[in-house]
Amino acid sequence: MQRSRRRIATLLPAVAATTGLALSLTSAPAQAATHDPIVFVHGLSSSASSWDDWVADFKADGYTSSELNVWSYDWTQSNATTASQLATVVKNVLAQTGASKVDIVAHSMGALSSRYFLKNLSGTSYVDHFVSVAGVNHGTSVASLCGWLYTSCKEMQTGSSFLTALNSGDETPGSVSYAAYWSDCDAAIDPDTSAELSGATNVDVGCISHDDMNNDYGVYEQVRDFVS
Repeated sequence: MQRSRRRIATLLPAVAATTGLALSLTSAPAQAATHDPIVFVHGLSSSASSWDDWVADFKADGYTSSELNVWSYDWTQSNATTASQLATVVKNVLAQTGASKVDIVAHSMGALSSRYFLKNLSGTSYVDHFVSVAGVNHGTSVASLCGWLYTSCKEMQTGSSFLTALNSGDETPGSVSYAAYWSDCDAAIDPDTSAELSGATNVDVGCISHDDMNNDYGVYEQVRDFVS
């Protein structure tokens, strides 16, 4: 019962509010990026602020503000809708930085919209590295707790039509370098190995909670080294 309560707290929102797109982009074109710019994609019941720790870590390791792009979206909507918005974000980042490709780092449900963008919206032409951090790549039984409330959560249910289509054929299309980091005690991903991706570099990071996966420094170091 305690494990169930932790899962409910992880997936259900404390405040049922949504936000629009909020890009950390400058209005004037920046100099050509030294690194591939990173676009961070948050998950269910979250926002751009969930990446604050990693943004600070990347800056400490030499990335500029224009190379680190966080945004918030309506996480209740279909992941396909979010993918279309992500496509716009990526193209704007490329235009602003002068880079040829971006890296995408996604947490939890954010992996689904990102992968939809890659597979169905020509995203592989714009992305160099894709990183899934505790991604709900093959669904989770926990999504039954909120699937009746939100379209996005329904799509996370194991065996959903959204996931069936997303995972059909090649799970890691194109020339993109894929990595999936997962925890063996993630209360939000059931089973834990659902976070793995066929064809990706799959890394078990040990026992780290779902909400800590995208602010843990040890995981950050591995992600940083992968995209470098």
